[in-house]
Amino acid sequence: MVARLQGHVLTPDGFVTGTLEHEGGRITAIRGTPVADERTVRDGAHSIVLPGFIDLHVHGGGGHDVMDGAEAAQAVARRHAAHGTTSMLATTMTAPLEELRAALAALGPLVRDEAPRAPGSARWLGIHLEGPYLNPKRLGAQPAFARRATLAEVLALHALAPIRVITLAPEVEGHLPLIGALRDAGFRVQVGHSNGSYEEGVAALEAGAAGFTHVFNAMSPLHQRSPGMVGAALAHAQYAELIADLVTVHAGAARVALRAIPGLYCVSDATAAAGMPDGDYHLGHGAGAQRVRKCLGAVRLADGTLAGSALTLDQALRNLVQIGLGVAEASRRLATLAAQYLGLADRGRLVVGARADCVVLDRDLCLRGVLVEGERVEPRTSEA
Repeated sequence: MVARLQGHVLTPDGFVTGTLEHEGGRITAIRGTPVADERTVRDGAHSIVLPGFIDLHVHGGGGHDVMDGAEAAQAVARRHAAHGTTSMLATTMTAPLEELRAALAALGPLVRDEAPRAPGSARWLGIHLEGPYLNPKRLGAQPAFARRATLAEVLALHALAPIRVITLAPEVEGHLPLIGALRDAGFRVQVGHSNGSYEEGVAALEAGAAGFTHVFNAMSPLHQRSPGMVGAALAHAQYAELIADLVTVHAGAARVALRAIPGLYCVSDATAAAGMPDGDYHLGHGAGAQRVRKCLGAVRLADGTLAGSALTLDQALRNLVQIGLGVAEASRRLATLAAQYLGLADRGRLVVGARADCVVLDRDLCLRGVLVEGERVEPRTSEA
């Protein structure tokens, strides 16, 4: 049965005022009159219809962490869907190898391409392996279980659950020559949690690294005589993640990255605290678990170190518009570019034949509706 959304609909060619039709989880038609001036889409007379958000860095949400297993991951997927994220990557923490194996074995049935999607939840696209292949000097909130990567170990983990993205520090012995082999095996390698130099960052890109994990955070900073890993990202990256909570990265630094990196896409780096009230939560599982506290919009360890975020991507949209992006450009940074990065042609854009993944917003950019593959999901408007 054909269903319809009406309002200002964002297409790859800009907004049209009209109707989006969908059936069987796919967009079947978009009809409307082109909008001459994007500023008019917030006139209040019509809803705003955007592609569903795509988050490639999610640890948790709704009080749960993906490392806790399948039931927890399902709860995470439901909470983020209610905030407009329609597909995402389950992101691991650094942990002892046996705990990573157990976590991926539990997540595998949920995140494989053929896995059924639970009602009311976002679609899992696979795994983002954020560690354990990090520099021990740039762990951030990651626990101290960093180790050197090998192709055999990565492939063994991939057999448990499909890994789409791998974060590693290229300056760690043996990692730079491994990047090309990982790329050739189909993984997107991201530089992150790195104390490497500018030159080592450039070498990683030349070896086949595809992007940077949460640019600015947990990497050697930019200095005029030592540009560091941040300098390599700003000068050379085509793609990188940005945590768009305006706490983890200052608005001014976010604007620098938005101007410098063509394919900069925004992620939440969400912890269990996302979509929840202030209080104590956990990050990771077992020996690798960290106790974190959410307060005043940030998530921190006991020593004050930032530990992921409490961000949901509906708030990220409002944050991007707050710092000066138009609605269409903010949407591109929250959906289209992430889909392009993963090579997904049927997500991140509202076109005929694409998945019916949509968010419906009012003039204040607050959620009024969510579609995940054509299924209506009730949006959440508060953290409770």
